[in-house]
Amino acid sequence: MLFKLYNTFKNPPYGTFPESIRGIHFICSMKRIILIFVFLPFLVWNCSRAPEPVHLLGEAQGTYYSILYYDDSSRNFQHEIDSLLDAFDQSVSLWVPSSIISRVNNNDSTVVLDDSFIGNFQLSMEVSEKTGGAFDVTVGPLVRAWGFGFDNKKHVNDHIIDSLLQFTGYKKIRIKDGKIVKDDPRVSVDFNAIAQGYSVDLVGDFLENKGIDDYLIDIGGEVKASGHKPGGKLWQIGIEKPAEHQDSDRKLEAVVELKNKSVATSGNYRKFYIENGIRYSHTIDPTTGRPVRHSLLSASVIADNTAVADAYATAFMVMGLEKAKAFLKENKNMDAFLIYSDEKGNYQTYATPGFQKYITKSFE
Repeated sequence: MLFKLYNTFKNPPYGTFPESIRGIHFICSMKRIILIFVFLPFLVWNCSRAPEPVHLLGEAQGTYYSILYYDDSSRNFQHEIDSLLDAFDQSVSLWVPSSIISRVNNNDSTVVLDDSFIGNFQLSMEVSEKTGGAFDVTVGPLVRAWGFGFDNKKHVNDHIIDSLLQFTGYKKIRIKDGKIVKDDPRVSVDFNAIAQGYSVDLVGDFLENKGIDDYLIDIGGEVKASGHKPGGKLWQIGIEKPAEHQDSDRKLEAVVELKNKSVATSGNYRKFYIENGIRYSHTIDPTTGRPVRHSLLSASVIADNTAVADAYATAFMVMGLEKAKAFLKENKNMDAFLIYSDEKGNYQTYATPGFQKYITKSFE
């Protein structure tokens, strides 16, 4: 059965989260925070049968993808989408030794930048500038030094942090005349906090170019919802309630209904480690070189563009609660939902007026 495929699909990061809606069982998870989507494929309106969904499952960027769309011709674009995502990996994936980003980091003077690399880079620089450096694609060496990458964890001390900070900072790298220019050859680029959102937008553009306007794309938990389900019902996405432990049961804090919008969530409570009684978060502050330690547990952002939502969700986790709230009050066009812990350890939430309009009480 189509909706049982999640049971046989390779487990994505952080395990799976089961949900039962009107007898339909499905499992979906993500790299950082679970986003749960609901689809009701076989409903009938006005005595006519609704089109059946095309549901594609696969792997990309070291995580999963789940794509659902409605097409009158029931065309299957799995091969084309796999090729699109593979080409994207060849541009911006650090896991591909021959990728453009890997060659940039290795100071290959012959590398030619493509549209995907340039698009990720330019958008990253824009978000970095607007957030005062809270978002920074040069922070990768620090992330790996603290044990949140594919490198072996180093014994981190002040000397190591200070040495890495010398070549950390978004202002130390730029594109000039189609080439990367670095202030220090040790400066490297890591699009981890924006690339998955960017790939969602690429797939969305592909589907729209094929004349498909009603779809839901989920790549590693970054979600884009376009159009609606048959009958006009909006797409519903669940935002996970923070858990105290990495293996805790997953519960929802809120459900949002979206049309022609994207949502991304970043949080610290699923990806951390404890050493000598100290909890180290995977979110690294680019200015201090150390894991953030504040009360903000997760940040969800709704935007027209998935890459934008992805990047700002990360930036808010670096800022912390008060700085994020101050930023949101100054940028009233930004819709965000923050979950934090108060002085007594209880979960509290803060939602911008714009975000509140998307919240619904329950799954339908």
